[in-house]
Amino acid sequence: MTQKLRLIFMGSPDFSVPSLTQLAAHHDVVAVWTQPPRKSGRGMKLTPTPIAREAERLGIECFWPERLTDEAEQARIAAYNCDVAIVVAYGLILPQAVLDIPRFGCINGHASLLPRWRGAAPLQRALEAGDTMTGVTAMQMEKGLDTGPMLETLKIDIKPKMTSGMLHDKLSVMTADVLIMTLAKLTAGCLVPKPQPEEGVTYAAKISAEDAALDLQDSAVNCARIICAYSPVPGAWLTTAEGRLKLFSATAQPASGTIFPPTTYLGMDEDGNMRLSCGATSELLVGEVQPAGKQKMPAQDFINGYRLQVGRSILG
Repeated sequence: MTQKLRLIFMGSPDFSVPSLTQLAAHHDVVAVWTQPPRKSGRGMKLTPTPIAREAERLGIECFWPERLTDEAEQARIAAYNCDVAIVVAYGLILPQAVLDIPRFGCINGHASLLPRWRGAAPLQRALEAGDTMTGVTAMQMEKGLDTGPMLETLKIDIKPKMTSGMLHDKLSVMTADVLIMTLAKLTAGCLVPKPQPEEGVTYAAKISAEDAALDLQDSAVNCARIICAYSPVPGAWLTTAEGRLKLFSATAQPASGTIFPPTTYLGMDEDGNMRLSCGATSELLVGEVQPAGKQKMPAQDFINGYRLQVGRSILG
């Protein structure tokens, strides 16, 4: 039977929830730290993070300071006398004083195969770059940005049509798994930290709406990657005569027959996908869209309402 460790957990979004749930089932999670409640929804009400809600469900004390640099907050962490702090998508920087508190330090569950895609948006950047494999890494935290020694990894192939939403759900569960594996090795005394290689370092910069802008002059392969990378949030987009149009669920194929200029609407295929001409003599097949101010809809419904003619530019 695995020895139970005394843990504190630091995380905030949905991605972190499976890790907290699994850790609480296997170890003694004595307290949780998360981001403060933020205003959201139409009523702009203060909404606790998904981790705050899960901590409440599990009956674990939860704190949400604005920062961890205050000595009083650091003293509160130290008072729990924990073996390890587990950090998954917390969103606040841990100062060295906090990293030094737990007996075995702080362990981070990161959604990439380090050293590739250090930083804030590893899922989106992996898909955008056309990576065929990704995974999760348990890492011993240090002051640098995702630079600490690797403790354990799990890998997954990136399948065609996989979106960041799909990858999010898979990697969130895998992160919980890799952390459980890591702590099992820690308690067994066989955990071997491995320094990250100097080669292969890439940085996953925080995403913005402009990152999700589509340029149909580019190849359909690259456009499809952007659409998958930013689906469902924030949504890859084009500016048409009717306003901003978000595109989801896309694949690419070589152009066939007559070659049309990029941005041309080429009709619907037999599977209900909207065909758009792109650069590099290629076609983008889009299954779902969202016009400005409306809900997501099948591409066929959009075309029926928009009355776009074959051979005309979708941009208007």
